[in-house]
Amino acid sequence: MPSLKLPNQQEIKRYYTLFSVLTKYGFEDVMAHSGLLKLIPKKYLKSHPDTERNLALSTYERIRMVLEELGPTYVKLGQLFSNREDLLPPTLTKELEKLQDHALALKDFNVKELVEQELKTTCDTYFQSIETSPLAAASMAQVHRATLLDGTEVILKIQRPQSRETIEADIAIMKQVAKSLETYSSQVKAFQPRQLIASFEKSIKEELAFLHEADNTEHFARDFEGVQDIYVPKIFRKLSTNKLICMEYIDGIKVSDIQRLEANGIHCKEVAQRGVALYLTQILDHGFFHADPHPGNIFVLPKTEQICFIDFGMMGTLMPQDQEILEDLLVNFMKKDIDKIIPLLEKLAIKASISDYKKLKYDVYELIESVSNTPIEHIKMGTVLNQFKAVLYGNQITLPHSIYMLIRGLIVIEGVGLKLDPTFSITENLKPYVTEITRKRFSLKQLIKKNLSRIQNFNKLADTFPDDFHSIVKKVKEGKLVLVHEINGLKDFQHSINKATNRLVLAVINAALSIGSSILMITKMPPLINGVPLLGAFGFVLSAILGVWIIFSIFKSKEY
Repeated sequence: MPSLKLPNQQEIKRYYTLFSVLTKYGFEDVMAHSGLLKLIPKKYLKSHPDTERNLALSTYERIRMVLEELGPTYVKLGQLFSNREDLLPPTLTKELEKLQDHALALKDFNVKELVEQELKTTCDTYFQSIETSPLAAASMAQVHRATLLDGTEVILKIQRPQSRETIEADIAIMKQVAKSLETYSSQVKAFQPRQLIASFEKSIKEELAFLHEADNTEHFARDFEGVQDIYVPKIFRKLSTNKLICMEYIDGIKVSDIQRLEANGIHCKEVAQRGVALYLTQILDHGFFHADPHPGNIFVLPKTEQICFIDFGMMGTLMPQDQEILEDLLVNFMKKDIDKIIPLLEKLAIKASISDYKKLKYDVYELIESVSNTPIEHIKMGTVLNQFKAVLYGNQITLPHSIYMLIRGLIVIEGVGLKLDPTFSITENLKPYVTEITRKRFSLKQLIKKNLSRIQNFNKLADTFPDDFHSIVKKVKEGKLVLVHEINGLKDFQHSINKATNRLVLAVINAALSIGSSILMITKMPPLINGVPLLGAFGFVLSAILGVWIIFSIFKSKEY
């Protein structure tokens, strides 16, 4: 007998919060979309401005507000889906883009006590001082400035108490909801909600593990070792745990603070060019990129004018094979070679249910032409990528999550570039990469590497072929070879045949009833009521009811 898993106390608490928030916004939504709003006195609305404001909000705005009120897990989930037009309506994804991971500082947040708990020693062992007021506060952590004994300025990113427990309870609820949706809705099942939640769980648990962020920071530093344009903050491993990370304090200027940049003699146009070039290098050269490059995560060091990325909790990774496909897509997009673009999209996709290749070809052609006919200084990468996502959605192509992270990152970084320089064009930055990719593809080293790989694959096939052939012959001899095939539309065809057969049988029975009843009426077979045979009359009534039911079912199904 399967065991029944009961929710723990934390899960019950979160269920209560979830239902409370949903009921709160759902009730207002019903009022806003019904005639009840007209019944509320205007005098009451004037004295309760919050109610009046809430009632005027759209459904998608309410969804965002629900996610914000439910806390970090749901905010992160909303951010995850904010660039998934293949799953959600574009109007909703636009609303989800507004979600910000900010929070008020906790009043009872005892930073020194939490640091001592994590380091298993007193603060005086390593620190001269720790500021009690946070430098920044997010839903999962708070950031405090501190000074080490040797005078080094650092920041301490400390996980908020109960964050892990709340997130784990939320994930458990999400899994249960996803399971129920897959069970009771075939439409939702097609989007694999359980797989999406599993991917989200992996992502958010990596963010909770601060040592994973430390690993990412050091990985990023290795990728750019020796590059003068970029600076990566140092991690103090000895003072870092899964709930505490200690890193070098960056005394820089946010790229969004244009006034301070100009006051320090830093040219914003140059910062835009270098910053975006560094981001493209992360993607195309290293396949390891910052997934959230918003202005708050990019600084410029005033003394050296180096660019510094911070917050490496969420990073995107591209497999070497996917990197190659993306490079080929970029080159063929520039060459307008549609016949090569479509197979590359299929190769990159994790799911492609393309029903009309001609439509896909036309959609890709239309996208390329719209870009080609626009002056290069007016091409906006964000617009192009959003059109590209619309093409994917319209042709039922689903790409790996890392590619959607990449698309979002490119849109965000282009926004940063345009803020620094209104004339900025990311396509100009891409030109050197296209040239380099083309040169690399036709270099002697690459051709040797590619052909060597083909020879190795052929040798592998030659090695395994005898065993595979022997296995097939053996199954044929034993009668165990099974051919699995599927005829599209067969089930619908069988259903139609069964329905038609049932109607035919009923029609035959109805005809037999009518003929039989007529014979009974003609022969005046008793029993008689007022000279009318009872069985004959009953047969006619039954035949009429059956006939009406058959006609009604045909008209109802609209199959006539």
